[in-house]
Amino acid sequence: MNTIRQGWKRLWAGPWVPPEQGRMPYFWLLSLGYMFWKYAYVTPGALEAALLALTLAVFIPLYCASFWARGWQVGTCMLAGCLIGVAWVRWNIGAATFFIFACAMAAGFTSMRRAMLAMVGVILLGLLASLLVEGGQMRFLFLMPILTISLPVGLGSIMDARLRRSRQELLRKQEEVEHMATIAERERISRDLHDLLGHSLSLIALKAELAGKLAERDTESTRAACRREIADIEAAARQALAEVRTAVTGYRESGLAHALASARASLAAADVELCERVERVELAPAAEHVVALALREAVTNVVRHAGARRCTLSLALEENEAVLRVSDDGERLRSASALRHGNGLSGMQERAAALGGRLALAVGAGLALELRVPAGAGA
Repeated sequence: MNTIRQGWKRLWAGPWVPPEQGRMPYFWLLSLGYMFWKYAYVTPGALEAALLALTLAVFIPLYCASFWARGWQVGTCMLAGCLIGVAWVRWNIGAATFFIFACAMAAGFTSMRRAMLAMVGVILLGLLASLLVEGGQMRFLFLMPILTISLPVGLGSIMDARLRRSRQELLRKQEEVEHMATIAERERISRDLHDLLGHSLSLIALKAELAGKLAERDTESTRAACRREIADIEAAARQALAEVRTAVTGYRESGLAHALASARASLAAADVELCERVERVELAPAAEHVVALALREAVTNVVRHAGARRCTLSLALEENEAVLRVSDDGERLRSASALRHGNGLSGMQERAAALGGRLALAVGAGLALELRVPAGAGA
């Protein structure tokens, strides 16, 4: 009993029509007043009044249910509305309003062809129902609303429903775009953190290893060198922390000059000889950011994975493209199978492609990296 009572409470609380429809569907129920026009001149009997109340009690839930109906359910609601009109046509020509409501229900069809066929069927049923009306003038008064109002009301309802569905689809697409943008931003931050932390932590590890070796030698010069290495570790850690903070907020700008200086320090700490040929190239901020991160990742690979003793680094302008080349003589990456595309290399490729550039890797006497991005401040 309590379950039935709660069900009735939920039903009464609504919503009786989909919330996106607003309150207009309730307003259109005033069109049922056409049924009561007769009673301005004729007083209904008790039986007719009871049947009228029963009709409203049946039709109003049917009308609300038509907004939730889909597919064959829409046709069922339209047919039920027409049958109510047929049942009343001999006693009240205001029954034409049920045929108009039935045409409006055709908006539930997603197919325009089905909706039009359903409205034609409703009008044909109205024409057949008019044969039950006695008298030519009364038949004309019954048919006039059906023939003049049903089609415009039905078409207006269909267009409104199609517009509403298009709006909902657009909102869903916007939500998908926002979701994809969020995922892309998370991936960007993930790549940036990998590039930043991989380079900085490699430098810190090398400096710490060197400081540990110097600490074993108890001389004044080695103690001074150890203090310098520890100070470098502290500075690198602070720099890494600052870069991570700015990367997470999404407003980081990695300068190429800073990346070059950091590369020199990392290679020197790893005892890798650097041969450097860097030209002055004008780059847009986005392109400079990509080149700087690529340089960081390439140097990190040289220091951590290549086992190299010599590294060659060059940056030049070729055919309106900034070309970064980094190669080494390491022995660990001299075969294609030894080269793995991790987060760093794949991140570089994605950034280069986003700018209209490209990244090439060659394995031979070591690993050679070539990055090309559009040059110029307006690139």
